[in-house]
Amino acid sequence: MLPVVYSMSVSLDGFIAGPDGDIGWGAPEPEQFDFHVEQIRHVAAYVCGRRLYEEMLVWETAEQTMTGEAQLEFARLWRAIPKVVFSRTLTSVAGNARLATGDLATELHRLRDQPGDGVVSIAGATLAASAIAEDLVDEYRQFVHPLLLGGGTRYFPPLAAPRELRLAESRAVGSRVVYLRHQRTR
Repeated sequence: MLPVVYSMSVSLDGFIAGPDGDIGWGAPEPEQFDFHVEQIRHVAAYVCGRRLYEEMLVWETAEQTMTGEAQLEFARLWRAIPKVVFSRTLTSVAGNARLATGDLATELHRLRDQPGDGVVSIAGATLAASAIAEDLVDEYRQFVHPLLLGGGTRYFPPLAAPRELRLAESRAVGSRVVYLRHQRTR
């Protein structure tokens, strides 16, 4: 069974988006991009909501707007990943994506049960909050930026009870970002 991983950039005070919804501050710097390329190599499927899907559409046409070798490699790998998009407003999606046909738990179970290696990546705080509430997330990956946003969209939703996690990895990625990988304990 493939693990479900929730991975996002996060401010030091725990937000993935500022009060105005901006996530641009979390974009990887050139020195971090090789790390993101290596991470994306291990994604077997990607689950997201409409807003993040629309933000990531830039990778569908990267060759027209980008020149960096690592960016173009990321785009090539990204386009190959099957994506499931949850949306109440979209009627179609582009590239190797499809609109969700089941609820979140059903879609995640379907993706985790596929043969092969890798992880099922879930992104977007609203969608991840639902997966966290149903205890469907196996691993949390945070790219912690030295920035205080003071408000916005939290990485973690409010929880009814504490959840114990185990630190699996921590390291500096570039000169400004710390990567933290936590796994749930059972």
